[in-house]
Amino acid sequence: MSSYSSPSGFTRILPQLSPQAAPRLGIGQRWLVFAAAIFLIVAPVFIEAPLVRTFPWLSLSLTVVGLGVGLWLMSRPAAQIWGDLLIGFSWIWLSGSIYWGWWRWEPLLHLPIEAVALPIVLACLLSQKGKVGSYFYLGSLLGTTVTDIYFYWVDLIPAWRQLMQAEPSTVHFVLQAALDQMNTAQGIRCAEILLISLLIFGLPPLKSKQLHWWAFSGAVLSTILVDSLFFLAALLA
Repeated sequence: MSSYSSPSGFTRILPQLSPQAAPRLGIGQRWLVFAAAIFLIVAPVFIEAPLVRTFPWLSLSLTVVGLGVGLWLMSRPAAQIWGDLLIGFSWIWLSGSIYWGWWRWEPLLHLPIEAVALPIVLACLLSQKGKVGSYFYLGSLLGTTVTDIYFYWVDLIPAWRQLMQAEPSTVHFVLQAALDQMNTAQGIRCAEILLISLLIFGLPPLKSKQLHWWAFSGAVLSTILVDSLFFLAALLA
């Protein structure tokens, strides 16, 4: 078996950041990483979501492409930061392809599958490699956890299952029932608490000069945007 099949094995092929790509750069670079992190969380809503339903294996195979391009960029000193971020995004794409392609009917498996790359990410952090992509992945995982907590807290899990199996003609009724539940006093209170939690986790890292914290912040705060988009889509439906 290849040594790359283990989390620690993967870290061996990740290069150390060169001096030109040191993770403490100017404010402009930090904002670029922050904006890229937001884009890479929001974009799959419009790209991966429709692709994975129709062509799940194609979506899954694109993970290899993302990892390959990410490793290639990391081998180039001037582009190492972007390759690092792309590798972190590839783990998010991988877990999304697995869950939404084959397991979307079972919400209890959502978070465990989203965490499928966690051992690799932790191994990267222990070896002091791939910090930007790893923190980006962890920020995304944290955002996913908060969103799932809301579904459990407001008892929207039955609606999740119904929505994944509903005929197009009945989707409206499922969404309307879920919205009615969200618009209760408990639903609004829970949303406020979890929104504040995301802000508490997402805003303080922006005080750091280290790029990996900005990638983490972008991933966490973009959860608010993605959840808002889903809420808007439910309203329009």
